[in-house]
Amino acid sequence: MENTIIKFSRIDSAKFFRTLNKRVNSYFKENKIERTGNWKLFVKSAVMFSLFLAPYFILLTLDLPGWSQILLTIVMGIGMAGVGMNVMHDGNHDSFSSKKWVNKLMGSSIYILAGNVYNWQVQHNVLHHTYTNIHGHDEDLEAGRILRFSEHSPWKWHHRFQQYYSILLYGLLTFNWAITVDFLQMKRYLKRKLSYGKFPNPRIEWTKLVITKIIYVLIWVVLPMLVLDIAWWKVLLGFFIMHYTAGVILSMVFQLAHIIDDAEMPLPDKTGSMKNTWAIHQLFTTVNFSTKNRIVNWFTGGLNHQVEHHIFPNISHVHYTKISKIVKETASEFNLPYNEYKTTRKAIIAHFKHLREMGMPPNLKTA
Repeated sequence: MENTIIKFSRIDSAKFFRTLNKRVNSYFKENKIERTGNWKLFVKSAVMFSLFLAPYFILLTLDLPGWSQILLTIVMGIGMAGVGMNVMHDGNHDSFSSKKWVNKLMGSSIYILAGNVYNWQVQHNVLHHTYTNIHGHDEDLEAGRILRFSEHSPWKWHHRFQQYYSILLYGLLTFNWAITVDFLQMKRYLKRKLSYGKFPNPRIEWTKLVITKIIYVLIWVVLPMLVLDIAWWKVLLGFFIMHYTAGVILSMVFQLAHIIDDAEMPLPDKTGSMKNTWAIHQLFTTVNFSTKNRIVNWFTGGLNHQVEHHIFPNISHVHYTKISKIVKETASEFNLPYNEYKTTRKAIIAHFKHLREMGMPPNLKTA
């Protein structure tokens, strides 16, 4: 990651964000509702936890045929992604509840998803939400040398085929959390003294990381091996299928919001200054998709309303459908973009088209 200090413009002569913020605040005040989650979020959280955990207990207690065991691990993966997008995400943005302890508890659900609170808050809340789609600063654009998401990344010969093999790698997202990524991120973030809020005690963070990883392995791998009367490799296979299912879902939701042609990937000038203010930058670098689809809205935790989420990350996703009308109208009024794909299918097609374009040798790319 680059060490250049990024500075967003402070010039917004039209006062877009001030106007938008005032209108959104008025919406909550006039309707006498909190900006955090409501009963709908609590009900949804119960459903997501049930999808994730109920199959686990069924597997441990019932003697089931192999095909049904595989099916249950897939359901667990769907529930795992659901918990991540609807519970953990809002909790770690302090938008799940007005009570800090509830947010902390729900945010800590990342530990049963194989992740780590400190790492996630730095990567997502600090780096991604602050430096959205800025090469060298937003780690969500980084995919090593395997995938090329941005024209600012070095091109390799195998990128020619990335539109074909990318989906195979997307499923490894949470599996990588479990085995390697968290250790590498913690080392990097603590060395750079990054934090979301007060900088933590490194020894405490390393201790939490090691202990939670050990507990995670004991619960999801060792216990099933001891309880289930099946071969050890079948337990590992089920563990992998669960993670792979969740990884594909979580990766695709993110990619459709940022790794797509309509989402710009601007660079700062030589002094580290960006052209736009932070709020306007979010409009240029994020994309909504399938916002009229109730199922997509419900399951993705409003992450298909990426524009609203990036401008108002501390507002719970249960309100995004309502405030999206305000954001869209205000952006239009100020002649600013509001990127949106009407359907998930169109967004997926656009994403893989972008991968194909980024996979072409730079000297062969056409305008």
